[in-house]
Amino acid sequence: MSKFDASRRRVLKTGAIAGAGVALPTIFTASSAAAFTNEPTGGTVTLGFNVPQTGPYADEGADELRAYELAVEHLNGGGDGGMMNTFSSKALQGNGILGKKVEYVTGDTQTKSDAARASAKSMIEKDGAVMITGGSSSGVAIAVQGLCQEAGVIFMAGLTHSNDTTGKDKKANGFRHFFNGYMSGAALAPVLKNLYGTDRTAYHLTADYTWGWTQEESIAAATEALGWQTVNKVRTPLAATDFSSYIAPVLNSGADVLVLNHYGGNMVNSLTNAVQFGLRDKVVNGKNFEIVVPLYSRLMAKGAGENVKGIHGSTNWHWTLQDEGSKAFVKSFGTKYGFPPSQAAHTCYVQTLLYADAVERAGSFNPCAVAEALEGFEFDGMGNGPTLYRAEDHQCFKDVLVVRGKENPTSEFDLLEVVEVTPRAQVEYAPDHPMFAGGNLGACNPGA
Repeated sequence: MSKFDASRRRVLKTGAIAGAGVALPTIFTASSAAAFTNEPTGGTVTLGFNVPQTGPYADEGADELRAYELAVEHLNGGGDGGMMNTFSSKALQGNGILGKKVEYVTGDTQTKSDAARASAKSMIEKDGAVMITGGSSSGVAIAVQGLCQEAGVIFMAGLTHSNDTTGKDKKANGFRHFFNGYMSGAALAPVLKNLYGTDRTAYHLTADYTWGWTQEESIAAATEALGWQTVNKVRTPLAATDFSSYIAPVLNSGADVLVLNHYGGNMVNSLTNAVQFGLRDKVVNGKNFEIVVPLYSRLMAKGAGENVKGIHGSTNWHWTLQDEGSKAFVKSFGTKYGFPPSQAAHTCYVQTLLYADAVERAGSFNPCAVAEALEGFEFDGMGNGPTLYRAEDHQCFKDVLVVRGKENPTSEFDLLEVVEVTPRAQVEYAPDHPMFAGGNLGACNPGA
């Protein structure tokens, strides 16, 4: 049986293997075996890049779009090839994907789930996109992932850190390269223990949507396992820009650690407000008051300026890594744009190459053949060390970085330093872990 035949058998809605007395769905009859949503028929193939071009995560979206454009350039044989030269898989040849020139369309998610779904739907129905990727919000990622499952196209998630993306909301047509809230907690907890001890009282400010909720749960669980107490958990609107009213109560709470479960512009503003209130200069319970930012990025550090000095957090990737893949990507991105890439740019570039590579290895754009090529795929040469795309939930497992704000940065890009490369084994978990329970991957949908 060919790999593609196996893929076709795997996606029967009944879950049964085709055989005697079992009828194949219409799309899998001999006369239409290759039929699927937006099957490319000419000399080009269209990808859909759906990023926040407005809203609190717009800076991340701009860098994601740069990375996507660079990936397309490399796939079509332009530039220096970037990570295609270091990728352990050698299926990509710089002649497009399966010999078809790669084209793309873009949309603005506005960091809003409804807008993101509408944008992705237009890309699929009007532009013929065979794959959708992007986003800097887990709410957006989950919404678009569900749409892609219904439409029968592959969704290669961009920056999404909620446990739910590959937990209760996972889908067979969706794949995530970025790490998640659980992994941040697993990487950060030992470092926080060494820095601040086991007798701490934490106060959480949390973005009020799926990412914030699961990030808060993950960090609270990891720190409470050390002996920390959690004195309060307060939810804040994603649209908030002034967090003064949320910071003030921290002063009288008895907490000696503030955990900012915020990202993008939210984190920049909440951290700035916290410093303005003098939290970093306080001594509480006989200890210096500390601030933790569980999910960090270079773009956030730039926005917050000197306020990030000495503050710890985790990140998926950083441009100062010295592995060959990271160096190749930083060189390509820097040559094209004049500055180093962010972690958002990195994960989006990698996802584009991983999709193209899976198509090449499968020999088909059929989303179910692509999904099978990605499931259980192990690779290297893309930063973060040896990486696994786990079949059970479509989550990538790789090394995670703990970083802190530099005391003496040498440039506007040199704001974070890597203090720990947490090995992949330390952040792995079972597919049925309680934080990821309740979801069902389901069957791949090839669509029309």
